Amino acid sequence: MRYDTIFLDAGGVLVYPNWDRASETLGRHGVRVDAATLAAAEPAVKRQLDVAHTVRATNDEQRGFLYFDLILKRAGITRTAQTDAALAELKVFHDRENTWDAVPADVIPALRRLKGAGLRVVVVSNTSPTLRRAFSRLGIEPLVDLVIASDEEAVEKPDPRLFRIALERSGANLEATIHCGDLYEIDIVGARAAGLPAVLLDSAGVYDGVDCPRVASMTEFVDGVLAGRFDSEREVIT
Repeated sequence: MRYDTIFLDAGGVLVYPNWDRASETLGRHGVRVDAATLAAAEPAVKRQLDVAHTVRATNDEQRGFLYFDLILKRAGITRTAQTDAALAELKVFHDRENTWDAVPADVIPALRRLKGAGLRVVVVSNTSPTLRRAFSRLGIEPLVDLVIASDEEAVEKPDPRLFRIALERSGANLEATIHCGDLYEIDIVGARAAGLPAVLLDSAGVYDGVDCPRVASMTEFVDGVLAGRFDSEREVIT
C-alpha cells in the first residue's frame, strides 16, 4: 500500500446529524417533521453550500446555521419562534455533547479494518472538542489515533495549515498520507493545498463531474485504500 496514514473528516464521513433527535426536539416545540424528511433534504443543501464563494465568505459556524436553515426550508418548514426555540435547544446539546452522533453501520467495521491493517487514523475536522466526547460514547475513540479539531487550533479547513498541524502532531509522512472528506471545497481543496491527495465521500451521489476519486461509503473508501486503488493520486498531486 502506498499510504500508511489516513486522514478522515468527521461530519459526513464518520458521524452524521442525529435527525431523530432533531425531529423529536422540533416536535416538542410544536413543529412536526419526521427524521426521514430532514435526512432527505440534507444532501442537496450540503451541495448547495459547497461552492467556493460561499466557503470563502463564511466560517464553519456560519455555514452550520445556513445548513439547518436551508434544510428546514427544503423540508417545508417555515422559520418561526417555535423553530428558533427548538434550534436553540439543539445548539445547547451540541455545545455540550455534539449533535453529530449518528454513525452509519459500516463506520466501526471500516475503522477496525484500517487499524487491523496497521494504518494510522487521524481525524481532521472543522469541529469543537466535544467531538471527542461523542467519539467516546459512540465507540469510535479507540479506533482513532488522533483528533485535530479546528476550534482548538484556531484554523479551519480549507486552510492547509490544519492539515499541516495534523501531519506534524501525528508524525505522519506527507508522501504516505491520504485524506477522505465529504465536502469538495473544504476537504479536497484544503488537502490538495497542503500537498495531500484526497478522496470525496459522496454518499448521496450529488458530486458528478468532480476531479477527484469519489466513494459512496467508508467501506468503499477502505476497500480502495487496501487494494491500492488510490495510490496514483499521489502522482496527481505532485
